[in-house]
Amino acid sequence: MPEQPTPPERPLPSMPPGPYLSGGGRAPEDGAIAATGMGGAMDLATEEGASLQKVPGGPDGTGPQDKPRSLWSDAWRDLRRNPVFIVSGLVILFLVVISLWPSAIASGNPLKCDLAKSQEGSQPGHPFGYNGQGCDVYTRTVYGARVSVTVGVCATLGVSVLGSVLGGLAGFFGGAWDAFLSRITDIFFAIPVVLGGLVLLSVVTSSTIWPVIGFMVLLGWPQISRIARGSVITTKQNDYVQAARALGASNTRMLLRHITPNAIAPVIVVATIALGTYISLEATLSFLGVGLKPPTVSWGIDISSASQYIRTAPHALLWPAGALAVTVLAFIMLGDAVRDALDPKLR
Repeated sequence: MPEQPTPPERPLPSMPPGPYLSGGGRAPEDGAIAATGMGGAMDLATEEGASLQKVPGGPDGTGPQDKPRSLWSDAWRDLRRNPVFIVSGLVILFLVVISLWPSAIASGNPLKCDLAKSQEGSQPGHPFGYNGQGCDVYTRTVYGARVSVTVGVCATLGVSVLGSVLGGLAGFFGGAWDAFLSRITDIFFAIPVVLGGLVLLSVVTSSTIWPVIGFMVLLGWPQISRIARGSVITTKQNDYVQAARALGASNTRMLLRHITPNAIAPVIVVATIALGTYISLEATLSFLGVGLKPPTVSWGIDISSASQYIRTAPHALLWPAGALAVTVLAFIMLGDAVRDALDPKLR
């Protein structure tokens, strides 16, 4: 039989450029879903999974991955946007600066007095006038910030450390130690602060600030202890603490690594607000004559000495009292802003 002629080969149809799936279909564009076979679906899932692992940032799609934000980073972001925190922070920063370098804005001597100028009003170079002893009220008001801020900061640090340690250990271990500490705190809560100061500080003859700070620490730690105890009890029940315990972590590691960073926020909030309270408490005790004593320069001492001249020289009372009120208000506002930023329930 004669050989049949071989038909000419038909050219394959040209296909537009673009990505293709293993089943032969063209990959969907603009996020459209295409009907593909099992192989095409697997390829598409593989490509999308690989793309999710890349973070845009460079020409090849790779770049540094975003770190998860913590409670402290979120709190700092909220604080920077809070005008209350900014205003109170600036006031406190100014108080700290004049406490460290009071001579920067007051060149006079706070202990230098001239009875010939007693109760005189504002004069050039002496904008606040003179008190009953002829001392410059402006200079004494500026130098009084050093003592008040020092007492408040030192008392807050002592109360926070002592109360956090005792309360944290009681909340973590529980048992007899927790019951014993709870009864001790109940006893201290029953002591009125001002009355306790009148009794304890009336027998102290020292004119330094340390007896006053020691008294505040002695009667102030139960409040921080209660806060720390409750925060530790709540934190130690979280899953990550139980997982660390199951993996064999020691008590020291769990306290320092897992519990303390997550339980310290309420203590910071209460301590910030209490700092202003301790400053006002020092002024109250000095006003009653059992706190700081002359020649120490303090707002409480100046308010006490100027109270008897309130009708003839009210300026000698208003300026130190106003400085005290602004300072206490600034720390209370700062504590409120920190509380709003650290409390997730208020977000």
